[in-house]
Amino acid sequence: MKLIYAIVNNDDSHSVSSSLTKAGFFITKLASTGGFLMSGNTTFLICAEDNKVDEIISIISERSKKRKQLVPASACGGTEFCSASFPIEVTVGGATIFVTDIERFEKV
Repeated sequence: MKLIYAIVNNDDSHSVSSSLTKAGFFITKLASTGGFLMSGNTTFLICAEDNKVDEIISIISERSKKRKQLVPASACGGTEFCSASFPIEVTVGGATIFVTDIERFEKV
């Protein structure tokens, strides 16, 4: 069995959640924050048989797309990279996925 951690932008969270549930997977959603802009994310925890991992990753990939967004330079925390006073374009979205082995899974 595998445990999949999928960190998804909040903008894509509902679509990912709906698609995984519709495909018959049980998911746990956690609110999370992180990344360069400290923006809102959703972390999904999904336990699945080894042969279902590729299907899950495919669903997540289809439903979480990268896109460009303008953000104020102050959102970057005033780093050297973002010291200008005008908005900068950054890439947001997509998903970060980790797959780990698990010894035991119980739903009680």
